[in-house]
Order: sequence, then C-alpha cells, then structure tokens
Amino acid sequence: MFKKITERIFPFLIAITALAVSASAAFYSVSGLSKLFAGAQWEVVVMASSLEVAKLVIASLLYQYRKTLPTLLKGYLITACTVLILITSMGIYGFLSSAYQETANKDSNLSAKIELIETKRDNIREQLEVYNGEKTSINEAIAELRKGLSNNTTTYRDRETGQILTRSSSSNRRALEKQLDQAIIRQTAVNTKVDDLNTKIFDYESEIVEAKIGDGTSGELGPLKYLSGLTGLPMDKIINYLLLIIIFVFDPLAISLVIAANFAFEKLKPKTRENLYGETVECSIHEGKEFETPYDIKEIITEVEEEIIETPEPSPSKDLNKLKNNETQIQDLEKQKNKIIKSDIIHKRKAEQLNQLDSQISKLRDEDNQITY
Repeated sequence: MFKKITERIFPFLIAITALAVSASAAFYSVSGLSKLFAGAQWEVVVMASSLEVAKLVIASLLYQYRKTLPTLLKGYLITACTVLILITSMGIYGFLSSAYQETANKDSNLSAKIELIETKRDNIREQLEVYNGEKTSINEAIAELRKGLSNNTTTYRDRETGQILTRSSSSNRRALEKQLDQAIIRQTAVNTKVDDLNTKIFDYESEIVEAKIGDGTSGELGPLKYLSGLTGLPMDKIINYLLLIIIFVFDPLAISLVIAANFAFEKLKPKTRENLYGETVECSIHEGKEFETPYDIKEIITEVEEEIIETPEPSPSKDLNKLKNNETQIQDLEKQKNKIIKSDIIHKRKAEQLNQLDSQISKLRDEDNQITY
C-alpha cells in the first residue's frame, strides 16, 4: 500500500519541482531580457512571459503526441523549443551578470576611494619623512650648540710672560645662545608639525578601515577574490565560467523535469482499448513489456511457453480426493433435505433450512467444476 501511495505522490512531486524550476528560470530570464532592452521594458516582459509559457506547452506537446505529430511540425517545434531555451539562458545570463556588475562597480568605487585616501596618506608620509629628517638635524645642532656653550673658552699666549692663558668669550657666548634659541624655536615648530602629520596619517588609516568594513562588497566578492587568487584568473573570467555552467543546467533541467512529469502521469493512467463489442476494457501486458511497442511474436510465444513449463501442475491425487469428499458431503446434505421435507416443522422454518442446504450443495458443486484435470 505504501508503495502505491509513493507511486501516486511522486509524479506530483516531479510536477511541483518542474513548475518551481521553470518559474524561477522564467523570472530570471524575463528580468534579464527587460534589462537588455530597457527602452521597451514592459513590452519585453509580456513577450518573454508568453514565450516561457509556450516553451513549456511545446515540451509537453512533443512528448504527449510524439508518435502522431507530422514530421515537419515536430521538427519545427523541436527547433523552436531549442531556440527558446537559448533565449531563456541568455536572459538568465543577463540577469546574473547585471547583478554581478552592480557589486563589481561598488567594489571598483570602493577601491578607487581607498586608493585616493592611500595617495593622500602617502603624501603626508613623504612630508613626515622630510620633517623627521629636519628634526634629526635640529636635534644634532642643538646638541652641538650646547656643547659649544659649555666649552666657550679661548686660549692665547701672554706676550710679556709667555704663558698660555684661557678665558671665556662673551661674544661667542652671545652668538651661540642666539643660535640655540632659534634652533629650539624651530625644533618646537617641527615637533608640532610632525604631530599634526601623524594625526592626519592616523585619520587616513581609520578612513581606509571604515571604508573596507562599512561596505558589504568585500564579503560578497570574497569567494570570487579567493578563487581569483587561487587560480590566477581575473574575477570577470571566473564569473563568466560560473554563469555559463549555471545557464547550461538551469533551463534544460526545467524542460527535462516537465517531460519527466508527463511521463510519470502517463504511467499512472491505466491503458484502455475498445474490444470487438465496442466495450472499453483495461489492457494488460506481459511483465517487462511496454504499450504501443512492437515485439516479435515468436519471442512472446517462447516466453509464454517457458512460463507454462515452469508453472507447477496441480496434483491429480489431491483433486480426486477433494472431489470424493465433495460428493460425500453432497449426499449427506441431500439426505438431510429429505428428512426435513418429511418432518412436521412449520413451512417457514422448513423453507429456511432447505435454502441453507441448497446453498451449501451449490457451493460444493461449484468447487467440483473448478477442479483442473
């Protein structure tokens, strides 16, 4: 029973699956074609929708009347169905490629934005390197000036005594102090500038991180970027291969499921024909054979003879014993009938008992007629 239920449910499951795949393929195709011909969007939607319905009808028609359709008409319908599959595949390709292009454009804009920020950051880094070099030079100059102030002495030989004398030079000290003050002022300005440049670099780095995190294209294109890095192919070429694989499976699968649904429902329907008397009778065929398929009559006769040989014949001794037992029971029942007829019981009661005995006798005689010799 469960097998019969499964056999009846499965065709409906195939039909639902076929309609689901066909409907989704039609939706993507119509959407893609309307984008390809955006100037007449609604006209294209109506035209593509009618062609999608016609394609499914043609597929069912070719299967249902495959043996009776004229050859020329069948050839045209096959060609039309093939062309419609190609049109649907083209629409699906347009829809999916358009969706990818939108994401790719966002990624391109994001890359351009990040590249611009990185250019600004690199310019600031170059300025920072210049100021860091100046800062180093100023620090070295300040160190030298402070060292000069600490060693601000001059030596000379006294003319009278001939001794070497050492004294500090006030003019040199004033000159060194002035230079030191200027160097310290410049050092402060450079340090301030360096801090500002570091702050700008940090801000640009933050903008780059926020741009990468805030936009979802990096997650959407992540697998493609990974495949691109793995294979060494550009993302556009990889997505093109994936789209071709999808379109060569999508709509042909929908048509195949439609034909499979027709086949399954045909198997559910019992085969009937009119006999010589004009009556509609259910046809039956030998196991392993199909309706409306020519077979060699000699092979069929051979198979039937083999089945007859393999079928065990009933035992004659058992049939004879059963026949004798039935005759004995019939004789006993006839005797009971004669007794009831001669008895004095009421007529209604007598008729009921006689009817019961007659039905038992009739049943035993029918069993005798069914015995095979």
